[in-house]
Amino acid sequence: MRTFLEYVAKDIVNKYGGELSTTAVVFPNKRAALFLNEYLATLYGKPLWSPVYITISDLFRKHSSLIVGDPIKLVCELYKSYKKVTKSDETLEHFYGWGQIMLADFDDIDKNLADPELVFRNVYSLRELDDSSYLNEQQKAAIVKFFGNLTSDKTELKERFLKMWNNLYEIYLDYNERLAVQGLTYEGALYRKVVNDKTIDFGYDRYLFVGFNLLQRVEKKLFDLLKKENKARFYWDFDLSYISPDKEDIMSSEAGYFISQYLSTYPNELDINDENIYSNYNKEKKITYLSAPTENIQARYVGEWLSEDSYRRIKVGRKTAVVMCNESLLQTVVHCIPQEVEKVNITTGYPLSQTLFGSLLISNSDYRKSDSKDTGTLLAHLLEKLNEYSSQQNERLTQNPLLAESLFKSYTIVNRLIDVLREDELDIDAVTLRRLLRQIVNTTTIPFHGEPAEGVQIMGVLETRNIDFDNLLILSCNEGNMPKGGNETSFIPYNVRKAHGLTTIDHKVAIYSYYFYRLMQRAKDISITYCTATEGVSTGEMSRFMLQQLVKSCHSIDRKALIPGQDTVRINIAKINKTDAVMERLLDRFDVSSRRNYDGSSLLTPSALNIYMRCQLAFYYSYVAGLKENDEEDAVEVDAVVFGNLFHASAQKIYEDEINAHGTIINSSNLDSLLKNDAYIERVIRETFNESILKMYKGESVSYNGLQLINFNVIKTYIKQLIEIDKKIAPFTILGLERDVVTHITINVKGKELFKSSIGGRVDRIDSIVGEMKKNRIRIIDYKTGRKEIESPLSCVDDIFSIDTDIRKSHPDYYLQSMLYACIVKNNKKINVSGNMVSPSLLFIQHASAEDYEPTLLFARRENGRIAERYPIYDIEDYSEGFMSHIDTLLSQIFDQSIAFTATKDITRCQYCPYAQLCGKA
Repeated sequence: MRTFLEYVAKDIVNKYGGELSTTAVVFPNKRAALFLNEYLATLYGKPLWSPVYITISDLFRKHSSLIVGDPIKLVCELYKSYKKVTKSDETLEHFYGWGQIMLADFDDIDKNLADPELVFRNVYSLRELDDSSYLNEQQKAAIVKFFGNLTSDKTELKERFLKMWNNLYEIYLDYNERLAVQGLTYEGALYRKVVNDKTIDFGYDRYLFVGFNLLQRVEKKLFDLLKKENKARFYWDFDLSYISPDKEDIMSSEAGYFISQYLSTYPNELDINDENIYSNYNKEKKITYLSAPTENIQARYVGEWLSEDSYRRIKVGRKTAVVMCNESLLQTVVHCIPQEVEKVNITTGYPLSQTLFGSLLISNSDYRKSDSKDTGTLLAHLLEKLNEYSSQQNERLTQNPLLAESLFKSYTIVNRLIDVLREDELDIDAVTLRRLLRQIVNTTTIPFHGEPAEGVQIMGVLETRNIDFDNLLILSCNEGNMPKGGNETSFIPYNVRKAHGLTTIDHKVAIYSYYFYRLMQRAKDISITYCTATEGVSTGEMSRFMLQQLVKSCHSIDRKALIPGQDTVRINIAKINKTDAVMERLLDRFDVSSRRNYDGSSLLTPSALNIYMRCQLAFYYSYVAGLKENDEEDAVEVDAVVFGNLFHASAQKIYEDEINAHGTIINSSNLDSLLKNDAYIERVIRETFNESILKMYKGESVSYNGLQLINFNVIKTYIKQLIEIDKKIAPFTILGLERDVVTHITINVKGKELFKSSIGGRVDRIDSIVGEMKKNRIRIIDYKTGRKEIESPLSCVDDIFSIDTDIRKSHPDYYLQSMLYACIVKNNKKINVSGNMVSPSLLFIQHASAEDYEPTLLFARRENGRIAERYPIYDIEDYSEGFMSHIDTLLSQIFDQSIAFTATKDITRCQYCPYAQLCGKA
């Protein structure tokens, strides 16, 4: 079966002969040029003047004196425009991700010839829409759908969003002016300038546009200009199976959506009725779907697939392709190519972060944290290290082109940063620079150089355009990979994008549908794998296009499963014995006797005990080996832990102010006044944000981004919810806020005293209320800001220490922490002066609005799987003896030298463990 490019070559030779020096063949990307050139030479049979092969991007760039800046330069220039317009003190490292999004939006606006002022204008009311003659009724409806709720409830978040949107147009103008002065531009702006420049002379006699699908408005305008001059010819690659007029057919409505619109305006040079060219999808094919439990197994299947049938697929070379829907599989795929493959061509880029020199940049920048103020020193150090390592690896560099290319790319990045920071006079400290460098390395790939027309082809989906294969293996064809996930970040909402003709998720689905079915149409031997795992963001579903093919196509599709075979030999640590050296470190850490001079880290905390019960190896790595998780604080993002800390700090400050103003007895009238004082609550939260998250701003006024503002408002809501809850029990007395409760404890092993330690931690709040039977009761309160409360209360103290307890539903760690603190306070005469009842309490802020909400921790009795009776722990004394007995037993196990540290048997606990790789669980 002939390929599409062979038919194109034949048509070119028939129409224009061998004199093609004044012909330009334009492709969506570079890859197809060598294939077409070979087909032309073979068909013509004698020397010929080859046409000029050019990509659509190069065609635009060729007709402009402006230069498209490199990504680092473009974002740094955008950063300066952003700061100028918004007067923001945002750091470059924090802005860098935003800048990439903003630049992509600007690029999309220009490539679709939209009016940036109209896109970014503030639409506050329907009246403005009524005056907007540039919008048709459908466009108005789309924008109203988005803005309708904003007009009636202008909260701070919405106002800030509109203000930001309004600033985007000013940033856009300043940015383009700033670049133009330097003779620079970005791709979309260059495209727009070219198609609007009526003085440009397109010098070739004819332009043959081959294998396009979605056309942006600048491309259509270019096509129209050249068509008007009778210089444009068009070759469309499709199959009649999805250009069907049946609009109810999913395949035709998606895969053929764009080409079916263009055929009448840009007529096809090939005969659309020629079934040899355009009716191949329904011809006989061997199609196999293979499910796999992991991504890695799919990649390893490449070797087996290529080796099947006496290496038939290898022998035909470039007629065989491995297409990765998830390009992160590349590293494994490359290592799984059989030795019998003499020639291979890889088109997708190799991640720099996975190379020696990419890792070198990151690791050495981390080691230079002491240079927090000397940015020049850090970059000079990195260059020095690159030089040092390259000289040491000289022999490997000459034998390993990938290693040499990664060195070159690393040099380029560091030198480019030096140039940008020097030329642009950007004031960046080393902390910011390290984070920026990490971002750049993690998003940089190394291109493979080779002969695309030879050997087995290893490629990403985008590189398959215009090229046909007989044998096809598509890897990781999951929903979310094919098509790519639709949650792309943009400052321009979907409905506004749609109203102004910008790119939307609808376009993406249609584009990937075309890629999928275009690959299918001429292939004969097709294998498609997908991952069934539901870990992380993966849903474990095959692509919708695979499902469509199962239901709609005429083909019989085999279904198979890839079963894991022999795995790579790996370290699998089941236990670590308590040698004398291990015991020495344990005692150094937790012995508080006079013979060992140790600081406050000797404290046995509930967290340490809970980690030991979940996995003893994790306890060893953290508390004995001293291996800590990466705790470098991201000063601008708010994760769940940071969010909780912000809430705790805000609540503490508000109640401390209340105590300073009115004393420790909190009454209802004062809480009412607090609820009405929004400005005060917001000021406290803002101070907490600035102190905790935005330390780098050093107390200066800052503008929060959207995510920070959302978290700000949620914390405000939670604070007011806490005050409402407290109103119900007022008056009450606060005995402590964020107070340390600690007691000494003797560690006994096998009936003998080993040493003395301390146990305890910090309590969010200790208060005293008038409880049951009008008796005073001290509550040990732990605030919980997460969504999950205790779904299945424990039945007794023994359940807290049982390895069979479901930690995800019953949260025995909550019980251990709260009850331990309550036991300590019960016997603390400075806090519990009158020997009152002490109860452990968990206050789940999100669930505390119910009228009968009771935060007191409880046990429950069940009958037939249902809770029959609840037992609130009003006084810890009722349970303290049994509880502390379990604590003593647990501590005895921890410090018993004859009991090794063993790994958990519940592997679900390993999924998010930072030490999983050390013991072989990852």
